[in-house]
Amino acid sequence: MVKIKLYQIDAFSNQLFSGNPAAVCPLEKWLPDEIMQAIAMENNLAETAFVNLDSYPYELRWFTPKTEVDLCGHATLATAKVLFDRYLKKERTEISFNSRSGILRANKQDEKIFLDFPRDLPTPVLNFDFVTNAICLKPEVVFKGKDDYLAILKSETAVKEILPDFTKLEALDCRGVIVSAPGDKYDFVSRFFAPQTGINEDPVTGSAHTLLTPYWSERLRKKKLNAFQCSSRGGLLTCQLLNDRVLIGGKAKMFLEGTIYI
Repeated sequence: MVKIKLYQIDAFSNQLFSGNPAAVCPLEKWLPDEIMQAIAMENNLAETAFVNLDSYPYELRWFTPKTEVDLCGHATLATAKVLFDRYLKKERTEISFNSRSGILRANKQDEKIFLDFPRDLPTPVLNFDFVTNAICLKPEVVFKGKDDYLAILKSETAVKEILPDFTKLEALDCRGVIVSAPGDKYDFVSRFFAPQTGINEDPVTGSAHTLLTPYWSERLRKKKLNAFQCSSRGGLLTCQLLNDRVLIGGKAKMFLEGTIYI
């Protein structure tokens, strides 16, 4: 029998039962891919992160209930929270991860952890009827990033009230669709839909902010931005554009610590 530690963290939140829950499994060596995928499916959370502690930088992988993904912000934040709280010396404030998206870094600053991710480039989409049909509302403009479409709406209310067609969303040639607008209390708000990966709506999506931050930074002429992902759980993010990198910061709360028996 193999025993694997399991933690569940509410990421991008300063309180339980909000933000985005992620599972984290620290490993001494990699498990077979099919076992990691089965664990992610059993957890039935948006993401389960597996981190190999017998490597430097720590190797990090992310699985949804359906598939492995190239980048996940909230599960990286959750992993950093577990390592800072349970595995590293208290004076340690930085962690490096090796991933499918290259080297990623997490820095602890007081109660927040900041993720250092590569920026995405929003490329304008001229004909976006397919996005309009999928989200059941015509955006002002649409952009395409590496993995996602970004649809800009007029208001925070429009973002909150949108009712997309998930069947049409799932047929698009992307990981997911971000909808965003200027915020009433924050620089911008957003929601993220990704039925292709088994997640109709992700509560808080760190990786989406690698595309959102460059767009809103240019539009608002600000390098530092406060963002709110207005899903039913909600999540707060502090974003900063640094040339070809984006810093994405947030708090995290530990909800569960247990053991998987295989």
